[in-house]
Amino acid sequence: MPYDIDGVVYKVDKFELQQRLGARENTPRWAIAHKFPAEQATTVLERIEIQVGRTGALTPVAHLVPVNVGGVVVSRATLHNEDELARKDVREGDTVIIQRAGDVIPQVVGPVLDKRPQSAQPFVFPEACPICGSHAVRGADEAIRRCTGGLSCGAQVKERLRHFVSRNAFDIEGLGDENIEFLVDGGWIAKPADIFRLETRNSQGLQRLQNFKGWGEKKVTKLFAAITARRTIALERFIFALGIRQVGEATAKRLARHYSSFTAWRQAMLDAVPRENEAYHDLISIEDIGPAVATDILAFFDEAHNLEALDDLAAQLTIQDAQRITVTDSPVTGKAVVFTGELTAMTRAEAKARAEALGAKVVGSVSKKTDYVVAGPGAGSKLADAQKHGVTVLSEEEWLALIGG
Repeated sequence: MPYDIDGVVYKVDKFELQQRLGARENTPRWAIAHKFPAEQATTVLERIEIQVGRTGALTPVAHLVPVNVGGVVVSRATLHNEDELARKDVREGDTVIIQRAGDVIPQVVGPVLDKRPQSAQPFVFPEACPICGSHAVRGADEAIRRCTGGLSCGAQVKERLRHFVSRNAFDIEGLGDENIEFLVDGGWIAKPADIFRLETRNSQGLQRLQNFKGWGEKKVTKLFAAITARRTIALERFIFALGIRQVGEATAKRLARHYSSFTAWRQAMLDAVPRENEAYHDLISIEDIGPAVATDILAFFDEAHNLEALDDLAAQLTIQDAQRITVTDSPVTGKAVVFTGELTAMTRAEAKARAEALGAKVVGSVSKKTDYVVAGPGAGSKLADAQKHGVTVLSEEEWLALIGG
């Protein structure tokens, strides 16, 4: 053929046979694809650069002496992640084999070992973000190392601000993707607190937003009014807006209800940073917050850049305490309750909702602060923990009797 192709599709060339063969859910049984082997070339890897993505992921990228691979000049190729880089053991100065995966994405296959320079050293993956200097950490079961300086990292600023102003966070009308892009690129905002200083800066500076194309007086006035309206925010929305990894709306709500106020939550997280203390165990006792989620929360608080940005933001706002359900005449008001094992009279979600409606605090793990463990058939380690800590254990029937059926 007078042009490049990357494969062939073979088909049964008769309509009635195609109909008889039929199709699976997503693919026909009367056709099959044959991909050609990727074309390869060799070149020299000049250096390895760490790029930080919009979500904080650190990705190693190979900078290559430009080489033609399948009709395309390739000068850069991803090395994917820390583990893949170590597995391939490619080093700066190596002669490497390059191919285009699917004839599209350039990738490094591996080094040509007999051409390796004696001076080539294994690449040491950084443990700090090359953009902001914050800690770069890996989850226990993850291949990706991520920057923890979410509120202050320049590489993540646009994505973090988009999340911050989104509907379920601060919900600031007029700060869509295009306007966030303009304000960040123009140096108007770089962190969440800057949004709440924008009106003052606009009135005091030599440049005014109103003077830029697409920013009329009416648009700017409406934007500032929307920002002012969000200076008072519920604690759960505030926590969610921070964009802490693994802290979605449900987790933010649980944190807010557990700690009640911003001041209490902030201090409790700082106290829990050293791990294996009372504050840490209190954190992981919260329903659906285990060690993995706690690690991401505490990594955020263990970063000085984040604390600085967090306190700067809080100073611009009135953060409302969480609304706690108060029931004065319930026998379980203020009690910490753990449900474990199988429940028969109601689902686990119904049991938790009923307990919270009666003023109880439902937690996910047992500690000496737990008041009741409601244990059904199949209860395991939580029942053993209750016995170890001397916590009162109730059957489902005893629990229902206690709360009045």
